[in-house]
Amino acid sequence: MTPRVAVVTIAHGRHRHLERQHASLAASSVLPEMHVVVAMDDVVLERWRPDGPLRTQVLRSPTGRHGLPLAAARNRGFEHAIAAGADVVIGLDVDCLVGPRTVAGYRDAVRDQPDVLWSGPVTYLPREARECALEDLAELDAPHPARPAPRPGERTLDGNPDLFWSLSFAAHATGWAAVGGFCEEYVGYGAEDTDLGWSWAASGRSLGWVGDARAYHQHHESENPPVQHLDDIVRNGEVFARRWGRWPMEGWLAQFEQMGLVSREPDGSWVRTASEAAR
Repeated sequence: MTPRVAVVTIAHGRHRHLERQHASLAASSVLPEMHVVVAMDDVVLERWRPDGPLRTQVLRSPTGRHGLPLAAARNRGFEHAIAAGADVVIGLDVDCLVGPRTVAGYRDAVRDQPDVLWSGPVTYLPREARECALEDLAELDAPHPARPAPRPGERTLDGNPDLFWSLSFAAHATGWAAVGGFCEEYVGYGAEDTDLGWSWAASGRSLGWVGDARAYHQHHESENPPVQHLDDIVRNGEVFARRWGRWPMEGWLAQFEQMGLVSREPDGSWVRTASEAAR
C-alpha cells in the first residue's frame, strides 16, 4: 500500500521517549501509513524494529562535522516519505507524544490548505507525568504560552515565522518541494526551524496553527539557557544572520552575555568571549 500520511522523527538516544511516541501514534484515531525514524549517530536505534500496527522504517542520518545534523536528518526523513508516496508529512520531535486526533488534524489541515506550514499546540509535561497513561494526556493539556494555541476544531493562519518550531508540524509534499525543506548549513542545535519558518513565509506561503494537532513533550532534564549548545547557537546564529540580516535566539545570547560567555560586536554580531573560546 502506498503511504499517504507519514510521520518523521529524528533521534539520538531518548529510546524510551521514542517507544512511547510510537505507542501514541499506534493509538491514534487515524494511523499514519508510515513512521520514518532517522537515527543520528545511534547504532542501537538503527537496529530498532518495533512491534505493532505501524509501518516503521529506520534510516541512518547523514553525518555532521560540528554536531548532530538535525536539519539534514529531517530532510532525509521527509524526502524518504515523499518518495514513498506520502502527500502529508508530519514532523515530530522524539520527545513528543501525540493525542488521538493529532494525525487526523494535521492530515485534514494539510489537504485542505496544502501551501500552509502547519503547527500544533505543544504541552510540556511535568516530571511526574513521564510515564503517564496515554488516555490521561487530555487532562494534562496546557499548551506552551509562548506559542498560539487554538482550541480543538479551530485553525489560525498568518502565523509569525519566528514562532515556528520543529517539535510538531506538518507540510504537504508539494509545498515542501517548492520551499526546499530545512537549510542544511545549520548543524547542531538552534535556528534551523526558525529559518524554515522564514523560508516558508519568503516563498509567499502562510504558516498556520491547528488546534486538533495537539502534542505532549515528555520531560527530560535541560539547561536554561542551554549552555551545552553554546557553540551551536553562535555558529547557527551566524548562518541565520547571513541569510536573513538579523540574529535569532537573542534572548539566550543576552543571557550568555550576562554569564560572560559571549559578547556583542559593534556590527551587531555575537562571538564567544576570548577566555571561553580559548578553552
